[in-house]
Amino acid sequence: MILREVTIGDARLILGDSYTVLPTLGFVPQICTDPPYLIRTAGGGKFRAQRGHTDRIAEEGLDQGFDHSIINPLLCGSAVVFCHNDQVPELTTYLRGSFDRFALCMWIKTNPMPMANKHYQADSEIYIHAWNRGYHPAGTLADKKRHVMSQVGRGGQFDHPTVKPDAVMDKIIRNIAADEICDPFMGTGSTGVAALKAGKRFVGIEKNEAHFETACRRIRAAADALKVAA
Repeated sequence: MILREVTIGDARLILGDSYTVLPTLGFVPQICTDPPYLIRTAGGGKFRAQRGHTDRIAEEGLDQGFDHSIINPLLCGSAVVFCHNDQVPELTTYLRGSFDRFALCMWIKTNPMPMANKHYQADSEIYIHAWNRGYHPAGTLADKKRHVMSQVGRGGQFDHPTVKPDAVMDKIIRNIAADEICDPFMGTGSTGVAALKAGKRFVGIEKNEAHFETACRRIRAAADALKVAA
């Protein structure tokens, strides 16, 4: 059910649950999203006090994973999906059976937290680009590197624990051939901002009202900046 809808230039922002809203939109050329990871948020030892974002992730249920079926190959031509390392086996199995091809890509963090929590250090995050025929990766050869390097930050600026940096999203958007992008887990609108800057249409869905309002402000500011530049 759509609780609220806002149109800002070429962006359509929807407040609601993506699992019920997305199927009503019909075919979307491209999904690009940072869904809830399936992760352990306990532990951290002496560094726990520095991990306020981890507590926020747990509080908002962003550590419970997501239903892969929301990435329906009958309703999208391509998908870019962030995930935790431990989600890779199951997610890639699903994508391999749903799309023609996929690539394992990575955001390498230049300032990772100095901790490992009985795992490897979280100095990078994986995202997978899966596509069907006609929706293969776009961009120059330089754009098609399977990694992007950027620092972590700005979560506090937008009051969200998992905000992706502009440099990461800009690189990903350059690799997307479609003119319209949908983010069913929009958060504070980082994908939408990058999409508008690249001249693409955007549809975002977010169920958290506070994050939805932040996304509206960010995307309106991006749209206004583009008008001034034009």
